[in-house]
Amino acid sequence: MMYWLYELREWLTAHHWISEDAALYKILNLFRYHTFRAGGAALTAFILSLMYGNKLICKLISLKLGQPVRTAEEVGKLFELQGKKAGTPTMGGILILGAIVISTLMWAKWDNIMVWTVLLTTIGLGALGFYDDYLKISKKNSKGANARVKLIWQTSVAILAGFTFAYAVPGDNGITLRALYIPFVKDAVIPDMHFFAVAFFAVIIVGASNAVNLTDGLDGLATGCSITTSLAYAAFGYICGNAKYSEYLGVAHNSLANELPIVAMAMAGACLGFLWFNAHPARMFMGDTGSLALGGCIAALAIGCKQEIVLALVGGVFVMEAMSVILQVWSFKKRGKRIFRMAPIHHHFELGGWHENQVIVRFWVLSLLFAMLGLATLKLR
Repeated sequence: MMYWLYELREWLTAHHWISEDAALYKILNLFRYHTFRAGGAALTAFILSLMYGNKLICKLISLKLGQPVRTAEEVGKLFELQGKKAGTPTMGGILILGAIVISTLMWAKWDNIMVWTVLLTTIGLGALGFYDDYLKISKKNSKGANARVKLIWQTSVAILAGFTFAYAVPGDNGITLRALYIPFVKDAVIPDMHFFAVAFFAVIIVGASNAVNLTDGLDGLATGCSITTSLAYAAFGYICGNAKYSEYLGVAHNSLANELPIVAMAMAGACLGFLWFNAHPARMFMGDTGSLALGGCIAALAIGCKQEIVLALVGGVFVMEAMSVILQVWSFKKRGKRIFRMAPIHHHFELGGWHENQVIVRFWVLSLLFAMLGLATLKLR
């Protein structure tokens, strides 16, 4: 929407209403630049989150939409640490989702199919999270939607998004999003994955949404890690969408990716504003509404700028959380023993004596380091 102000400048100039020396000409010219609009999207999302955070908390409390927690029989000692959080307003992901969508629509170009694919993936998985949160609250337990229903919904959204990325997004110089790139290698290892690209993209989207969902177990943990990850993908999107920088760094170029930093920065701003209310002790939780949406958004951004494999490094904390659950389940089934005190791994450290704030901040530090290492791969090609 804001890009239209630049087009207005072009129209006013063509009709000789303003000259190139006019201050209005220079001001409207700012809306041409992706970096300016990305910053505007971040600021807009941040302000929206701050403006409506307290109102949403009051509304959630009035509707008695409090977070159910697992019982002492289910989680043992962890109940002593987490039990006091029962009743904290949840479904706060509505705030994150709304801020991302509104700010993106305000600042991004509407004719960019990548922007719409990322947004619809985020909304589709956010809707699943909303349904899951609603069932948890209405049933007053922590189980929520049936696992099979969740998987079918996630897979359906992921396949639709994957098909769009693979076949509806045009490529540049004959290179489509179906090409597979890996870190430290300049050229595509597989120039065209054909229909396998759809399955590959779907696995990434489903995996990332579930990984962020597993990370959302402590106040502000998933929110803070999402900020660093989104900032990294804002940088990746900018480089991928810029022909000069992508050629210099040996990154696959796609001109449509130049709008992805706007979505990524909107996500960073929305999460930063939400963290104001989600920091320990949290006044509001994002719930599955937020965590599933954020995971889907991150995965879609990674696919759009051809940095899917690097997501395993940039989102290293999310990978740690997901792998800890997988390893815990595998070990208990095969060996009858647990590897961790409790999975996901943040609970392992919490039960080991770390204060909740220590776990959160240290995982934020790790997330920042992982994001920096992911960006460092750009020079190692």
